[in-house]
Amino acid sequence: MSVQADKDWWRGAVIYQIYPRSFQDSNGDGIGDLPGITQRLPYVASLGVDAIWISPFFTSPMKDFGYDVSDYCDVDPMFGTLQDFKALVARAHELGLKVMIDQVLSHSSDQHAWFKESRASRENPKADWYVWADPQPDGTPPNNWLSIFGGSAWQWDARREQYYLHNFLVSQPDLNFHCPAVQEALLDTVRFWLDLGVDGFRLDTINFYVHDHELRSNPPLPVEERDDSIAPRVNPYNHQYHLYSKNRPENLAFLERFRALLDEYPAATAVGEVGDAQRGLEIMGEYTTGENRVHMCYSFEFLSGELPSAQKVAHVLARVDEAAPDGWACWAYSNHDVVRHATRWNASPEAQKAMTTLMMCLRGSACIYQGEELGLGEADVAYEDLQDPYGIEFWPEFKGRDGCRTPMVWENNNSAAGFSEGKSWLPVSADHLAKAVDVAEQDPQALVHFYRKAIALRHANPALAKGDHDGVKHSGSVVYFTRSHEGEEIFCAINLSDGPARLQAPAGQWQSVAQELGGLDVGAVLSFAPWQVAVWKRGA
Repeated sequence: MSVQADKDWWRGAVIYQIYPRSFQDSNGDGIGDLPGITQRLPYVASLGVDAIWISPFFTSPMKDFGYDVSDYCDVDPMFGTLQDFKALVARAHELGLKVMIDQVLSHSSDQHAWFKESRASRENPKADWYVWADPQPDGTPPNNWLSIFGGSAWQWDARREQYYLHNFLVSQPDLNFHCPAVQEALLDTVRFWLDLGVDGFRLDTINFYVHDHELRSNPPLPVEERDDSIAPRVNPYNHQYHLYSKNRPENLAFLERFRALLDEYPAATAVGEVGDAQRGLEIMGEYTTGENRVHMCYSFEFLSGELPSAQKVAHVLARVDEAAPDGWACWAYSNHDVVRHATRWNASPEAQKAMTTLMMCLRGSACIYQGEELGLGEADVAYEDLQDPYGIEFWPEFKGRDGCRTPMVWENNNSAAGFSEGKSWLPVSADHLAKAVDVAEQDPQALVHFYRKAIALRHANPALAKGDHDGVKHSGSVVYFTRSHEGEEIFCAINLSDGPARLQAPAGQWQSVAQELGGLDVGAVLSFAPWQVAVWKRGA
């Protein structure tokens, strides 16, 4: 008798992001690959996470390291083969891990066969598969839209004597979601991976799919409203309110088609990346509300530059409650696109522990990025070693994303930290070696053990994974709330400061369930040490 799949496994799940170029190299070429990931899956499973999210490994010219796809249904040879991917999925499932992969649907590589045909003429069968537009009478681009990577979002193409849209690199032309055939083709690629056993998808730049059909120019954004959470401060992209180049309401119809496809499978899920500085949480609410859009989304509130205060956390969660009352967030502090949070927040090990406990207690799912469980900070990559076109474009004011993408450190006894037997594609950070996995596993005080305990706390208490909350509040430096699920209540309070704090305890009979995390015992008044937590339980 087969076991019924849990369609809600994603709700409250802990997802571990793997950047394949930098996780484990199995063949000595200095670049991580799929067999390398398979080799290291027992370590990932030992953390207690529910799923892995693998950044793109599809066929690509690698101008943006896989986020420029030239074949959506094959593996780039540098990462292995489709057979290697099938083996990875099989091993992950043996270990109880779900497998999520990155789907880059908003744009392809300019080397994709679709784009090569589209740019050949204005009359071919795929002529409207990308966003083409005539110049203005003076030859300038159709409107003022800007690329996240700098400069105009329009590139002139001599073959068609038209401009094409690229929200990212010139080599990443945007697909035209107003064309029904494009939607069908993209959904076919999604089905391809579902049929290979994939459990879900991370949807890159989910709010960029659809552009304004009338190509209206974006309005300017007042200086006081500019926010560098999506693009670096020095990028003029921050000078516009991106009303027409992304965030279009027509996107909802496609997301409903996408969800309908996922619902044909036993327990497939998706998390969308919402990249917008002004309306991120509002869009998250729109995209995750109800049962017919994406399951969850994450925005950039906790990928911000400053360590969130208790007041900031309460404010963000209140906005989520308002914008997405029946939606579902996925929280992350670090990923492959931002400075690692240990450095970005200048966070001490104690602060990292408190923030980890907070993530595991908040309503929503959680995503951790490879190496953050070791306490890795941002690597300092010299200009001559840079690979990221974003950093090369805006150096030195913005150093790009290479500092968070350096190889995972497995061993503290060789030049490539156990990542590769060859010269790694990015240099291994010397500062990371002392925090290598083999060192951390032997040190009872290492952060990785705390991550395991915090993740186990979430799994042991269904209210923390799937429950509602009574609203996130703060008193001074303490953020606190109560989660509830099927008769179980969990009271959570975290002191987000390096000073002591006090809080009146909630009434009732409780028991502490976070002793292994240094949590406070039950008492009438909570007297917190710096960065200390209290997690209490009653009922069920």
